[in-house]
Amino acid sequence: MKIALAQINPTIGDLEGNVDRCLAAIEEGRRAGADLVVLPEMVIPGYPPRDILCDPGFVEAVGEATADLAARAREGPPAVVGTVWPSGRHRFRHPALYNAAVLLRGGEAHLAAAKRLLPTYDVFYEARWFLPGPPSAPVEIAGRRLGFLVCEDLWDEEYPLHPPAELRAAGAEALVCLAASPYRRGVLDRRLYHARRPRCPLVYVNACGANDELIFDGRSFALDGEGRPLARLPGFEEAVQVVDLLDKFSTCPTDRLETGPTTEAELFQALCLGVADFCRKNNLPRACLGLSGGVDSATVAVIAAEALGPERVTAISIPSRYTDPRSVTSARALAESLGIGFEVVDLEPLHAAAEAVLGDLLVGTAAENVQARLRAMILMAFVNRYGGLLLNTSNKTELSLGYATLYGDMAGG
Repeated sequence: MKIALAQINPTIGDLEGNVDRCLAAIEEGRRAGADLVVLPEMVIPGYPPRDILCDPGFVEAVGEATADLAARAREGPPAVVGTVWPSGRHRFRHPALYNAAVLLRGGEAHLAAAKRLLPTYDVFYEARWFLPGPPSAPVEIAGRRLGFLVCEDLWDEEYPLHPPAELRAAGAEALVCLAASPYRRGVLDRRLYHARRPRCPLVYVNACGANDELIFDGRSFALDGEGRPLARLPGFEEAVQVVDLLDKFSTCPTDRLETGPTTEAELFQALCLGVADFCRKNNLPRACLGLSGGVDSATVAVIAAEALGPERVTAISIPSRYTDPRSVTSARALAESLGIGFEVVDLEPLHAAAEAVLGDLLVGTAAENVQARLRAMILMAFVNRYGGLLLNTSNKTELSLGYATLYGDMAGG
């Protein structure tokens, strides 16, 4: 059975664009002879849509978009997509929706499975919008009985319900999991661990791209019944690949799946994707940042140049009466090396004016913080004048310890 793994990059709320991306992936699967095309969790509305799901008008539009995709994909192979689906139940001040895997076949959309295990930890709060789905039955496609899961349903080890085992007991020959699993260190190894526990052929299709603070790394894969890799898609980019799920001779090299420790290159890819998608999906034409000549701001500058292209990045050096001249020299050299824009704005006139106006107020903490706040004013002036986004150059240690200035070096995203 040939299954197309289609990891695509949806945008939250861009229903038309998301449907077009799905349609293109289904067409690519059709050309490759796929019997089924699998797309990620919540690919129609984008993940996570959060409280926009409390708007009945948006939910209705998602349903219409799903039906539109089904009609437009009529001539293609069956496809399973992640979307919202009405549960038919009522809950006070709750959308009462299913996080659903929906089968598109013959121009119509049918519920294949509703997510049963709703995560409410870390970045997840799905019980706010969704209800747990009922048990689902395997679905016959191209002569094979497939069981469908939605993301957390595969991570059932510490839950009282076990959807993979239930589907296997109901006669599923293989499992198909639609996911929107955010990137974090070591996450691929955890996905593989859970994917191998059912001990049957399994397809796992993950979203890629970034939405707000969440980055989705893709790296979808297929395993045979012994847990051996049949395919793995690349990380941090859209891709479609067709795999014969029941052909034990089509295994790919094992090292394509066993990743080991997270590398700096992988983290760099993730951060670049996060910056690039945040700007693209929010129609931000460029980015600015303060460049001090130190390690933190230099790292942000390198990420920004790679993510957006150097022509869309401007670095601003803001030396003060306390700045070592070598800091500006280092900042300028880095900017020239990266090919990004570079501006120098002397802080002294603003600093002196602040001292003249505020006088005795600038003692202790107030005096220590005034430079950071004046720098933020300069940086935001560039953003207001030329558009785009101010990139923050603090590090997580500083933020965790509270070593930062409110309305100063905490400005930006």
